[in-house]
Amino acid sequence: MYRRFDYFCRMSEPFYKHTDLIINPDGSVYHLHLKPEQVAPCVIIVGDPERVGMISGHFDQIEYIGQNRELLTHTGYLGNKRVMVMSTGMGPDNIDIIVHELDALVNIDFSTRTRKSDHTRLTILRIGTSGAIQPEVPLNAFVMSEYAIGIDGLMNYYRDENNLLEYDLAEAFRAHTHWPEKLSQPYAARGSELLMQKLDAGFLKVMTLTAPGFYGPQGRSVRLRLAYPELNDAIASFSFRGRKITNYEMETSALYGLCRMLGHEAITVCAAIANRASNQYDPGYKSKVGQLVELLMDRLQQL
Repeated sequence: MYRRFDYFCRMSEPFYKHTDLIINPDGSVYHLHLKPEQVAPCVIIVGDPERVGMISGHFDQIEYIGQNRELLTHTGYLGNKRVMVMSTGMGPDNIDIIVHELDALVNIDFSTRTRKSDHTRLTILRIGTSGAIQPEVPLNAFVMSEYAIGIDGLMNYYRDENNLLEYDLAEAFRAHTHWPEKLSQPYAARGSELLMQKLDAGFLKVMTLTAPGFYGPQGRSVRLRLAYPELNDAIASFSFRGRKITNYEMETSALYGLCRMLGHEAITVCAAIANRASNQYDPGYKSKVGQLVELLMDRLQQL
């Protein structure tokens, strides 16, 4: 009887199945190939693996370098602050993997496959590029996403038990755009208020639209005709409490939604390297991204 009682007590604890949370034979998590001790509390994420070295070049010390597929990680120190930078590739599907596995590395005991009693809150800063859709946004402006509307559908797969998503914003967006039933239903999430306060100084605070692709989902037509050619005009004219959608990109809504639900602080800061309204694009944008990185590295040390 004692063994049976003990078995059911243990089974009542959250236990994560081997096929839900895959741990490699070396003790690392499946996609990231990271072990818990290789994760820093401050995580910088970028889409392009080439930007990882640009950022870690500002570190005072690098203690770990690892890579699996497009997921390159450098962990080290920025002054006395332990930080890591990793590439995610493009799209909300990759963000789904990155955030879940980072959370598992700090909040799940891999030896027992159960949740740790103390929750670890990560700070996640995404540095990227985006395209503005409002004519008044200067080319190469540095924009911080206060809100993100997702038309990728990712967060619709998760139950928002604590009502952490922005339902009023999503509903107003659906109504204004007459959102097609054939497409994934939009959702909305807010970035970390804490990081907005601590990192902001001169950034343009914006509302961002996250798309599941670069071409059709963002209203670009090359050889394929768009199913909803009028949608971009409706998106550009949408306003919520005096704020318009300022820019397109492909990661932020997923990042914000997942981090809200999992209890992490997340913010996205981008260089607006193109303006769709004025048909401008800066082919030399990498120098601007470098300036953005330098600015943020200084501010990260103040966190």
